[in-house]
Amino acid sequence: MHHLTRLAVAGALACAASLSIAQTSQPERPATTFPYTPGLDVTAMDKQADPCVDFYQYACGGWMKNNPVPSDQARWSVYSKLAQDNQRYLWGILDGLAKQKDGRSATQQKIGDYFGACMDEGAIAGRGAAPLQPWLDQIDALSSKRDLPRLLAALQLTLSSTDFFFGFSANQDFGDSTRVIAFADAGGLGLPDRDYYLKTDARSKRLRAAYLTHMATMFGLIGQPPAVAKRSAATVMRIETALAKASLTRVEQRDPYKLFNKADRKALQRMTPGFDWETYLAEVGQPGLDTFNVTQPKFFRAFGKQLRTSELAAIKTYLRWHVLQAMAPALSPQFDEPHFAFFSKTLRGVEKQQPRWKRCVQLVDAQLGEALGQEFVSRAFSPELKAKSLHMTRQVEEAMAKDIESLAWMSPETKKRAREKLDAIVNKIGYPDTWRDYSAYEVQPNDFAANVVRGTLFENRRQLAKIGKPLDRSEWLMTPPTVNAYFNPQMNDINFPAGVLQPPLFDPKMDDAPGYGNTGGTIGHELTHAFDDEGRQFDAKGNLKDWWTKKDAKEFTERAQCIVDQYARYTVVDDIKINSKLTLGEDVADLGGLILGWMAWQSQMASMPQQAQPLRDGLTPQQRFFVGYAQWACENDRPENLRVTAVTDPHSPGKYRVNGVVVNMPEFEKAFACKPGQPMAPVKRCRVW
Repeated sequence: MHHLTRLAVAGALACAASLSIAQTSQPERPATTFPYTPGLDVTAMDKQADPCVDFYQYACGGWMKNNPVPSDQARWSVYSKLAQDNQRYLWGILDGLAKQKDGRSATQQKIGDYFGACMDEGAIAGRGAAPLQPWLDQIDALSSKRDLPRLLAALQLTLSSTDFFFGFSANQDFGDSTRVIAFADAGGLGLPDRDYYLKTDARSKRLRAAYLTHMATMFGLIGQPPAVAKRSAATVMRIETALAKASLTRVEQRDPYKLFNKADRKALQRMTPGFDWETYLAEVGQPGLDTFNVTQPKFFRAFGKQLRTSELAAIKTYLRWHVLQAMAPALSPQFDEPHFAFFSKTLRGVEKQQPRWKRCVQLVDAQLGEALGQEFVSRAFSPELKAKSLHMTRQVEEAMAKDIESLAWMSPETKKRAREKLDAIVNKIGYPDTWRDYSAYEVQPNDFAANVVRGTLFENRRQLAKIGKPLDRSEWLMTPPTVNAYFNPQMNDINFPAGVLQPPLFDPKMDDAPGYGNTGGTIGHELTHAFDDEGRQFDAKGNLKDWWTKKDAKEFTERAQCIVDQYARYTVVDDIKINSKLTLGEDVADLGGLILGWMAWQSQMASMPQQAQPLRDGLTPQQRFFVGYAQWACENDRPENLRVTAVTDPHSPGKYRVNGVVVNMPEFEKAFACKPGQPMAPVKRCRVW
């Protein structure tokens, strides 16, 4: 669960979306209503396909055929399309507030003026490189490595909390979830993952060469001659590669015990003898701190070594690059376009930059998300919708309670602890009970880059101010318009923003079967995260604590291994297989979630027998349940993007989030009368929850 504090959110947010037709002759316009797509869309299906051979093709074949990846996207999915519909609706709200000068509330003024400044391309282009200059001047003025802590604190607070060597933030203590402590984390890489620096295959070498070329281009834009710019790029690559070698892999980071390393200030200082933590902590406003969770001690020792062995000039070069990378999306096209060309086009295959309105909506959501969320919720999320969502959530939780009791492999002792954890889960539906106060965040109507910097500073200060304060259990880590959901193991809560509770993902007009397959399965998915390979290690209070008997833990691991082995056989793209140790948590949650959605639907059907009978669109209710589930995952992906996500994404591709789940459900085999041994009805099945 990461807060969106990076400036680079302007480049590409996770759920960024675009038009399903790449170019049209009609100009794009903001929306005042949502287009309606039903929760089960028959036109999205391919009824020529055999559901027992390839269920994903059967449920999503029509959608994939009719929805090529738009030119400004790395991938395109049902989620992306809903995110875009939400964005277009938010565009309408923001466009109105930007033009309105009188009668706006304080928060309406902020989001309206922020959006207006972001949309003023002429003013942004006119300022050129000027917003960079204060940072470059500070780096030029750095006369000694001893002065680095002061400068690093300023860069991390105002530009990015993770891009400059390491990350520094606030989080719940793994050992005592009621306490918020300082976290020092690995960071400082420009490429998406450590593996990009270390893999030796031809494609990885080509991408590193392209990265060097891109860095040299950007250094050229701040006046470095070509030969100097090339040397600067090589310097950055050398430092980042050393940091990458000392960073944990993504699979290793799934083990919370590997990330739980409490240290006092003296211990932290010993890891990085050349870095004055006293000065750094004073500069970030936390002068008295003496308790830290150093998530990756090996990384901090490597950082300390870089300080010792690198010339001051090399460190300054590294800092200049990360200022350029962090600021580029907020600058004029001369900086923004090459940034897009490498990070979106080269890395992910995106053909063209997103339209300005879309990027500005995303940035308002990232930096003023709860102010924007108030406007969204008041128009698009009724109390009735919240009540219906909560009703389904409670049914899924009741199903989980029954499921735990029915597990033959789990002892009564562990079942008792599992029930305690389940009973303690808090359901957050739609939006927070209390809206965030943005009064300390100044937004100017004519200074986009400065607004972004002040927004990053506001959020980083807000985060660090939590250290040592009582935990706010009511806080959300996603904004209300977001098309996504999450479970937080330390808060022990599930969170469903209003943005994801819209058709076709949540369709109150539709019969219950597809809704329980789709939203019920998603609620079950988030609930199952409380008991996946990572979540199961936290107790009912959100503390990292082993509440399993040895025998039960072994039984869980054996069942999880069945899933690991199953998904390791699936191909992502080219000859790249799913890294099923990375995707295990999501794969377990997908399967457990759909089982729970099915159980909750059965309970709902028992109270409404009239829904059990009729065929609709030629499908039985049971078939509609599974098609409803599958259609949330309809997607098309660029091969370049698949190569990135194979390394970085803990989710499997959509096809396997459907086919990989239904093969493990006898209810699916029965619903579609599959013959045992067909691809979707294997003899061996996996089940954890």
